[in-house]
Amino acid sequence: MQFMPLLEKDWPQYVDEIRGIATGADVTLASILALNVRTEIAFGMWSDGCTALSWKGEKSSFLAQNWDWEQKQKENLIRLRIKQQKKPNIDMITEAGIIGKIGLNSAGVGVCLNAIKAKGIDFSKLPCHLALRRCLDSRSRAEAVYALQRAGVASSSHILVADPDGATGLEFSFKGVVLLPMSEEGLITHTNHYIQEHVGVEEEAPFKDTKSRLIRANKLVKGLKPSVESIGTVLTDEDDFPVSINRHQADDSTIATVFSIVMDLSGPVADVCIGRPTAPEQRLQLRPLVA
Repeated sequence: MQFMPLLEKDWPQYVDEIRGIATGADVTLASILALNVRTEIAFGMWSDGCTALSWKGEKSSFLAQNWDWEQKQKENLIRLRIKQQKKPNIDMITEAGIIGKIGLNSAGVGVCLNAIKAKGIDFSKLPCHLALRRCLDSRSRAEAVYALQRAGVASSSHILVADPDGATGLEFSFKGVVLLPMSEEGLITHTNHYIQEHVGVEEEAPFKDTKSRLIRANKLVKGLKPSVESIGTVLTDEDDFPVSINRHQADDSTIATVFSIVMDLSGPVADVCIGRPTAPEQRLQLRPLVA
């Protein structure tokens, strides 16, 4: 409950939602709060390996990710649609009880997440999953970036936020944030290690294939034009199988791609594949209600 004083003071709307879920599920407030600060509680124990990218074209802006984690987590996935007063409506893929994750809103703002393993937590800053929610409450990428720069994020992570005008990557540590701009081609790609320098931050040994996945993603996009189809060639790639961008379980590991998402923020609309994108178990489309 170390985050509760901060949340009650600065983010009471999120506490209200968390309390409402706890009441509806007939569980303790602490249980639902723990889900929403899971990244900070489980610091140092994560083993997921996600690949994310944004790509701004002439007419569209795309945001996409493969979310890789324990396969049993698929049964906890939900599509959460939130209709809000005076804020954009939200459509996202999350886990039951967590009020902020990967998705988009009716203003065309989308967000993705990469875990990063670096020491340090600051309980005076916003927990990672609630930072994702703050992005989805924003009417523009600029608003989201400004809000997270002011609030900070309590633990290490990379949050990729985009809108129809482009994208910004934000690499967080407990000490602060370093921004990643789009390349000349309108691209940002990211996996599970810091790309920028973070002075005074000790990054632990990253997921062993994070650098190879980033190199591979950058290679795959060369010569392509931004589209749902070209992004699909990245997310379905099995080079270096089984620890590829499109991850498969191997040996005694239970980690694989849990879901894949491609957002067209000019829609705004997102195509979601539950399971590995080459072996889909379910497909659905996110389309936030237009206010």
